[in-house]
This record gives sequence, C-alpha cells and structure tokens, in this order.
Amino acid sequence: MRKIKNHWLAKPGYECFGCSPSNPLGLKMEFYEDGDDIVCFWKPQEHYQGWIDTLHGGIQATLIDECASWVMFRKLQTTGVTSKLEVRYRHPIMTTETQLTIRARLREMRRNLAIIDVKIENSMGRTCAEGEATYFTFTAEKAREMGFTHCDTEGDELLSL
Repeated sequence: MRKIKNHWLAKPGYECFGCSPSNPLGLKMEFYEDGDDIVCFWKPQEHYQGWIDTLHGGIQATLIDECASWVMFRKLQTTGVTSKLEVRYRHPIMTTETQLTIRARLREMRRNLAIIDVKIENSMGRTCAEGEATYFTFTAEKAREMGFTHCDTEGDELLSL
C-alpha cells in the first residue's frame, strides 16, 4: 500500500470538503493505493451525525464520491466531474467507530465515463454502504486547465497499515 500525494495542495483556493487538510469543517480524507484499489481510512466524529451516534447518510455519500474521484485522479491520471452517484445503505454506521475503510475500484470505462465501485466497511469489516459513481472524465488538456497535471504516490515504499 502506498500513500497518494495530494496534488491539489499547491492550488490557490483549494478547500475541498472531502480531502483538503486545511478545511476546518471538512473530512480531511487521505488516500492510499492498494493494487487496483484506492483506499481511505477515516474516523467518524460526532459532528457528522444524522441521528444520535449515527453517521449522516450525506456524509457517507460524500465519502463514497470523494474516494471514487481519487480513483480517477490516480488510476486514470485525469480529473472530471461526478455525473451520477448511487448509494445503497446496508447497515448504520456509528460515529463511535474507531475507523472506517472506504475502498474504491474502477469497474469499467465507457468512452469518457468512468464507472467506479465503492464500499464503506466499519471497524469490524462489515460492509455498511456501497456506491456506484459515474464520472465524466476530462481530456488531458481540460484537466490541465483545471490545474491537474498528475497524481503520484509519495514514494515506492510499501506501507503496512
């Protein structure tokens, strides 16, 4: 498993709710490459609850959408926009969980549409939510206009988490 560099850090105005480390209200997600998968380990906090001690469904959808976008950045080396997001909530996720694992993988490409499967597991390994994200991917030229050049890992060393 290799940590993925956040290539947006130097971009002026970068305050992504999902992955910016400086957004005080954000999720501060970080990503790792594990073979064909992009993985995020994330700890819920009580201010992201919907019902008492239960992670809000909109936050779960955001976790799924954000992890899927990093599949596009790293595996396809481009950027784009979400064109469709489907979420299936299987089991409640408690905000008292010690850690969630969000895992995403490219299922298929249809011309410029990337279809990405994502799941959220609780600390016991139970799948609590699943998603299918469809992204409209940009050409290399359009991605450069958006400030994207490439998405690399921090190094060649394998991390054991």
